[in-house]
Amino acid sequence: MKNILVLVHDDEGQEARLQVAFDIVRAVRGHLTCVDVVTVPVFVGDYISSGGDALLLADEQARESRNAVVLKERLAHEDIPYDWVDATGDPATCLRAAAKLSDLIVVNRRLDGTWYPDTSEITGELVAKGRRPVLAVPEGVHHLDLTGNVVIAWDGSDPAESAMRAAVPLLTFAGSVTVLQVDDGSIKIPATEAAKYLSRHGITAMVQIEDGRGRKVTDVVRTVLASRSASYLVMGGFDHPRWVQSMFGGVTSTMIDRSPVPVLLAH
Repeated sequence: MKNILVLVHDDEGQEARLQVAFDIVRAVRGHLTCVDVVTVPVFVGDYISSGGDALLLADEQARESRNAVVLKERLAHEDIPYDWVDATGDPATCLRAAAKLSDLIVVNRRLDGTWYPDTSEITGELVAKGRRPVLAVPEGVHHLDLTGNVVIAWDGSDPAESAMRAAVPLLTFAGSVTVLQVDDGSIKIPATEAAKYLSRHGITAMVQIEDGRGRKVTDVVRTVLASRSASYLVMGGFDHPRWVQSMFGGVTSTMIDRSPVPVLLAH
């Protein structure tokens, strides 16, 4: 994992995205790609029909131009290699286009204080269609402790396997790794097999099995994250379209919306 891509946009989650991306790039001695996206909120009514969309776009372009100047000056002093991509349009589409040779995309889970941009929608689209692991960061995060405790939410599925494999380069830094299996009797590949896989990469993992009958999986995951003082969560994502049913089903959708820690997702 060497090529880290981060969304640049002047919103409430930007600082958290940047801080986490910086931490990862420094740890893996990698390269950062900043994708600066100019996008316009969707409005309806007479404002758009009277040319308001052009005014909104001009305002967004001016704001992002100012944002770019500040960040490029800052990056010059961060002592990390980076390149810069300017893009205009839907954020998820722009990020997918720029991420062809990226190893990880850093975005936000849902922002707490604003509806725009819809970062949970962006994250869901990237996981479903981007074919790259995605790290969704809460806006209040100021640092990612890669040497801290990590929890892997394990259900034996292909997405869970993909997320764990994608996380291996970061897991080598972890102080501890817990493979959490919320058992409802349907898991075909047990967490012990996941732990064996990690051991072959030199990663020692503890297996924690919780009874999932009569309990919400998200509640169990949140409890374990808190008890382990976890730095981040690793879990799979499912690609059910949002317009058909909640993106990725209840567990992944909830964590994209409300995870208390950064969550690394893969399809």
